[in-house]
Amino acid sequence: MESPGSLAERYVAVWNETDSERRKSQIADLWIPGGRHYVGERKVEGYDALDGRVRESHEKNVRDNANRFRAAGDARRVHDIVVFHWEMLPAGGEIVLARGLEFLVVDGSGKIVADYQFFPA
Repeated sequence: MESPGSLAERYVAVWNETDSERRKSQIADLWIPGGRHYVGERKVEGYDALDGRVRESHEKNVRDNANRFRAAGDARRVHDIVVFHWEMLPAGGEIVLARGLEFLVVDGSGKIVADYQFFPA
């Protein structure tokens, strides 16, 4: 089984990915086909909706505002739950501009079934 830290690193890599085809492939590697993502009142479900959500965040935060995301290094797993914090920083800097908490429900193979994002953390 994949370590929680490795899953967290792969998760944040998706939000940084600039190539749309690689991003779609990474989404399929991380989530089950009907995987869900919740943030605030928003819910997206399935690969196409997940791709739209990630692309929207990427365009706003990474492409247009020159930031990057990273895992905070505190990922933990208990049974089918993985939790970790992520941070948004300037592309060339170390000042944390934003911090969020991910609460992931994973299946037996480690793929994301449901992803609950708490922002700010």
